Amino acid sequence: MAETIFTRNFHLADSHTLERYRATGGYTALDKAFRMEPAAITEEVKKSNLRGLGGAAFPTGVKWGFIPKGSTAPKYLVINADEGEPGTFKDRYLMERDPHALIEGMIIAARAIDSHLGFIYIRGEYVQPWRVVSAAVREAYGAGYLGKNIKGSGFDFDIVIHRGAGAYICGEETGLLSSLEGKKGWPKIKPPFPAVKGAFGHPTIVNNVETIASVPHIINRGAEWFAGLGTRTQGGTRLYSVSGHVAKPGVVEASVSITLRSLIYDHCGGIAGGRKLKAVVPGGSSAPILTADEIDVTMDADGLKNVGSMIGSAGVIVMDETVSIPEALMVVARFYAHESCGQCTPCRESTGWIYKMSRRIVEGKGRKEDLDTIIDVAKRGAGTTICAFYDGAVGPYVSYIEKFREEFEALVRSGTSA
Repeated sequence: MAETIFTRNFHLADSHTLERYRATGGYTALDKAFRMEPAAITEEVKKSNLRGLGGAAFPTGVKWGFIPKGSTAPKYLVINADEGEPGTFKDRYLMERDPHALIEGMIIAARAIDSHLGFIYIRGEYVQPWRVVSAAVREAYGAGYLGKNIKGSGFDFDIVIHRGAGAYICGEETGLLSSLEGKKGWPKIKPPFPAVKGAFGHPTIVNNVETIASVPHIINRGAEWFAGLGTRTQGGTRLYSVSGHVAKPGVVEASVSITLRSLIYDHCGGIAGGRKLKAVVPGGSSAPILTADEIDVTMDADGLKNVGSMIGSAGVIVMDETVSIPEALMVVARFYAHESCGQCTPCRESTGWIYKMSRRIVEGKGRKEDLDTIIDVAKRGAGTTICAFYDGAVGPYVSYIEKFREEFEALVRSGTSA
C-alpha cells in the first residue's frame, strides 16, 4: 500500500487541532520555506509534478509562475473549497480533519507568489468544515503563524474565509472570483487569466484545498520523493471519493498510479451484495462514464484521458447491474439544467432541452431520434461557452448514450409499444 500523506492523522480525534498538527511535524515545512527564495519554492513544486487536484489537473508550479514578474500590484491566493462536483467529498475530510495542512500550505504558496492576503471560498453547505477551518485559522493567528511578521520572518499573510451560497458554477475559478467580489457568480471570459487579472482586478492564483495541502509535504520531504509516489507525469498520492455500489464506500488515499480496478476491488471491497459491476464514473459527474471492461486504467490525469474520460475531482461513482443508465443520465441532466448560470445561450438552452428529452425517455415517452438529438445538441455546444461547465456536461450526455445505447433504445421500444 502506498504511503499516506493526507490521511495519516485522520484516525486521531484531535487531528484538527494545532497541538496535534505540530506534534506530528506540522509547520516545520514553513520554517524551511522561509529559508528558501520564493522562486525556489515554485521550482520545487514544479519538480514534484504536483497537478491541480480539483478538476483541471494543471501543473501547480507552472500556474504559480504565471504571476507577472515584477508586478507591484497586490497578489491574492484563493482556495477553492466549494467542492460542488457530485460524487466528490474529499476536501470536506481535509478541512474537518487536517485544516492546518491547508493553512500551512497557503502560507508557503503565498510566499512563493508574493501574496499577503488569502481567501478560502468554502461551500455554504459545508457548515462543519467552515467551523473547523475557522477555528484553525484563529489558532494559527494566536500562535503567530498568520498576521504580521510571521515567526520573525518579515513575511505578512492574512486569511479571510468567505462562504458560498450553494451555486455549483462557483466551483469554476472565475465564477468563484465573481462571487468573492460580491457579484453574481458568473464566469469570466479568459484571457485575461486570473494570474494576470483575477480577484478585484489583481493577479490571483486559485488552487484547490487538496492541492495546497500537498505543499508542506513537498517542501519538507522534497520534490523527488513526491514525484516518485506517482506516475511519470503526475506526482504524489490523492484522495478518491468512492460512492455507490461498493462494499466499503468512503475516502481512499492512494497513489495516482493505482488502477480503477484496484481501487474498487482491493480498497473498497468490490461490488456490494456480490452483484456485477456495470459502469463507473471515475472523476465526478462531469467525467465520461466507463464500462465494466474499461477499469484497468491508472487513476492519474493522463491515464483516464487516454481512455476518453477524465480524473476531474476523483469522485468515483460505482454502478452495479441494477442501475438504469437512462435514469442515471436523467438525474445528471437535471442537475446541469438546474445549475447552469444562464450566461451562455448554448448551455442555458441545451441543458434544459437535454434534461426534458432524457426525462421523456425514462417516462416511456421517448422517440428513437431523441438519442441522436441529445448527442448532436451536446456536441454542437461543446467549446462555445465562456467556461467549461457545458463541456463538462457533454461528457455524460454523450458517453452514457454511446456506451449504453441498447439500454436507451430498449426503453424507447418498450415505451412506444406500451
